Amino acid sequence: MITVQEVPPLRELVRRARAEGQSIGFVPTMGALHEGHLSLVRLARDESACVVVSVFVNPLQFGPAEDFSRYPRRPEKDAALLAAAGASLLYLPRPEKFYPSDFSTSVDVHAVSEGGEGSIRPGHFRGVATVVSRLFLQVAPDAAFFGRKDLQQVAVVRRLIRDLDFPIRLVAGETVREPDGLALSSRNAYLSPEERQRAPALSRTLFAARQRARAGVRDAAVLVGEARAELARAGLAVDYVEVVDETTMRAAASVDHGTAMTAAVRFGNTRLIDNVALLDD
Repeated sequence: MITVQEVPPLRELVRRARAEGQSIGFVPTMGALHEGHLSLVRLARDESACVVVSVFVNPLQFGPAEDFSRYPRRPEKDAALLAAAGASLLYLPRPEKFYPSDFSTSVDVHAVSEGGEGSIRPGHFRGVATVVSRLFLQVAPDAAFFGRKDLQQVAVVRRLIRDLDFPIRLVAGETVREPDGLALSSRNAYLSPEERQRAPALSRTLFAARQRARAGVRDAAVLVGEARAELARAGLAVDYVEVVDETTMRAAASVDHGTAMTAAVRFGNTRLIDNVALLDD
């Protein structure tokens, strides 16, 4: 695996790979890698001859009171994990070069970004769309790989690709979970032992809603009400619980194919998000 920090060598290496007939797969990350990220790298490895992974903690997608300064950073460990997973090229952009002091452009993807995380974290998806657009232009991949755990992010990037006509195929990898059901997340490291013990109530609640939907309960309001009550019984502070169309992220009145239940809960200053498709495997 080769590591670069500047755009010119990145583009030259990608150009050489293309000249050899290799397809380019791209996995953008913020580091603090876990098995969820590595599953995307392996998925990209299965589909692409050259796999580029970026590690960049993007300041634009953090709000003023969020955890940018304490977000875990461990580039040496990340590099070792990526090499073992089969990455070809690690891109570690320098923050001061990635966003120079006079950087003044942003990308907004409306509609799909406005509910859920977008309503709780104003400006978050503007930061996501801006960094993803910049990375897409720098790497110029054939396919980009994102985790389904961040379902709204997948929807935002899918719309970004469509609206700006990026010649990139988006691949959404399945959520990777701990044995007790908790979705893997870099922020799980913030949980205290007691919080970690309670955290799987989030996934249990979502999977219970899926069971109810598959048993014939199709009224979204009923499922949301049951899920909120269950999360409250588990002592979790709820930011939102919604049944949404996975493509548009609009609230759905009834469950159908292509709908998912999404939720966000808080443990002190730590937020966990998760989602499950209600009818589709």
